[in-house]
Amino acid sequence: MYLLNNTVKDYAWGSQTDIAAFTGRPVPAPRPEAEMWFGAHPAGPSLLAGDGRSLGEAIGADPAGQLGQAVVDRFGARLPYLMKLIAVARPLSLQVHPTAEQAADGHARGVYADPWPKPELVCALTPFTALAGFRAPEQSAMLVKRLGVPGLQPAVSLLEAGDIREALRALLRDRQVVEQVVWAASAVHHPDYQLVVRLARCYPGDPACLAPLLLRRHELLPGQALFLGAGVLHCYIRGFGVEIMGSSDNVVRAGLTGKPVDVEELLRVADPSAAPLEVEATAEGLYSTPSPEFSLRRLAEGEHRLEGGVPRILLCAEGTAGVGSLDLGQGESAFVPASQPAVAVRAGGSVYCAEPGTV
Repeated sequence: MYLLNNTVKDYAWGSQTDIAAFTGRPVPAPRPEAEMWFGAHPAGPSLLAGDGRSLGEAIGADPAGQLGQAVVDRFGARLPYLMKLIAVARPLSLQVHPTAEQAADGHARGVYADPWPKPELVCALTPFTALAGFRAPEQSAMLVKRLGVPGLQPAVSLLEAGDIREALRALLRDRQVVEQVVWAASAVHHPDYQLVVRLARCYPGDPACLAPLLLRRHELLPGQALFLGAGVLHCYIRGFGVEIMGSSDNVVRAGLTGKPVDVEELLRVADPSAAPLEVEATAEGLYSTPSPEFSLRRLAEGEHRLEGGVPRILLCAEGTAGVGSLDLGQGESAFVPASQPAVAVRAGGSVYCAEPGTV
């Protein structure tokens, strides 16, 4: 078992307080801190404390010992998941992830960075707001029509015909109407219209700020989670949480970002029938999802026994914890390789446990 030293990503949409306070560092941090990564992703692998190697290097030297043969057989010599702390102080990009088949095909054509899917689950540590999944077309038509902006009529007609994909295309392609929509939305006291105004303040002139008119809004309380599979169009608005995902870089963006966007690819990949799943933990603390790449559990205060055979990352989220012979404080983490026999976890508060899903 190893204590981990983890990479912090200072993206502009991050918070100067959430991750710093969680990990016991001075607040405010010098720069916005958006994510802390726990895993073996080459863009920010965890380092094994006192070992001198990254987790990725340790896996590369002994895949079967670190991951277990069943994980290697299914996913190759790579940790199939990446766990993060995510601190959203400013809305981030309107995006979607491809299916496994789309990722493999796109990677072969040079469209995607790797051949793997990127399902993800975010579990709220504070109240967390997200846009995810399309509304019913008739509901979106009502929201759009109520604004009374003549330039939105093409989108209204498409929505009334049930074609929400083409309605999204019409909104994303029409920069001329954005200012009028924002002005009209600012005059109505409704949370979805006010969210349009907020997005426009953060990303002036970006037609993706109209996404709240077409997408469902999710308000998570601490302990609640949201699962996003392939094809689910989404955008995180605010909040702090634990996130786990397939270890992949395959993200297609349509706006609300300074990164490259590809509206046509997003429209091809976004699936109007794909729905996000709001997930409550079971009595055992498991956040159940259909993803084979990962599984996430919250271990409550008390004694827990974890059987060996799979690679796990444990994050102490509250109080202190013991993982075998290792002691963790809040914000500290450990990697338990598959070769490790059953390990006892003593949770003084709460511990998040990441491992592969079904193998």
